[in-house]
Amino acid sequence: MKKTGKLLGGLIAVGAVLILTSSMVITYPDEYKLIRQFGEIVRVEEQPGISFKIPFIQSSDTIPKALQIYDIPKSDVITKDKKSMIADAFVLWRISDPVLFTRHLNGQVAQAQSRISASVFSSLKSVISNMDQTEIIENRDGKLALDIKANIGNSLDGYGIQVLAVETKSLDMPDDNKQSVYERMISERNNIAASYTAQGNSSAQKIKNDTTKEVEVMKSRASADAEKIRAEGEAQYMHILSEAYNDASKADFYNFVRSLDAAKASLKNGGNTLILDKDSPITRIFYGY
Repeated sequence: MKKTGKLLGGLIAVGAVLILTSSMVITYPDEYKLIRQFGEIVRVEEQPGISFKIPFIQSSDTIPKALQIYDIPKSDVITKDKKSMIADAFVLWRISDPVLFTRHLNGQVAQAQSRISASVFSSLKSVISNMDQTEIIENRDGKLALDIKANIGNSLDGYGIQVLAVETKSLDMPDDNKQSVYERMISERNNIAASYTAQGNSSAQKIKNDTTKEVEVMKSRASADAEKIRAEGEAQYMHILSEAYNDASKADFYNFVRSLDAAKASLKNGGNTLILDKDSPITRIFYGY
């Protein structure tokens, strides 16, 4: 009887452990846990930790919660100016609604990738078809990726999928027409550079002409001011001279000085003979009268 009791107790303990184990649900940070009852989803465990379900009646499925990256297959696209380009892109995405994801895609990541690929390719084709090849090349710094993501919009929300970013790894021309495109782009850039150079030369010439005009005006004004100052000086000189000659005590001295100046002027250019009148002030000095 004792052995039977111990055996029964052991069976009960093992059964309790099995029941406890089958009722526990362990959720990790990078996943969702779907709790099903008779195939229907009754709840979703999103927070990491341990939760419980009804053993043998409810079951649990795991759906990834972490950010995922999907490399879109390369595809040919046609630009607005009818040029062929090869697009290579990748998508950053996550499952935002595990219930919708499971109902519409059976919880399969491969089916989700197929939907994402179709949606991104459609958006990529739509955006690029409205842009010229040159414009596409100039906008590969980020704007093109933003336009592609914006064009996707909420088209994948019904599948419980959220697209976080679409990035183009490469967007290039086919090898057979790369060289011609590069040569055309170089020619266009040279034309733009020549236009900027012509505009700069025109502006420089205008500045030179304006500066020359301003300098001529300034010189003209300076010459006018100089003539005015010179005339005022001469007028003042004549006034001083007139006052000097009106004074009898100074008139003789100024006459004498002017006579010396005249004599000095006549001896220039190698002259050494001075002819004076006997009544000249200088003659009077020599003769002492």
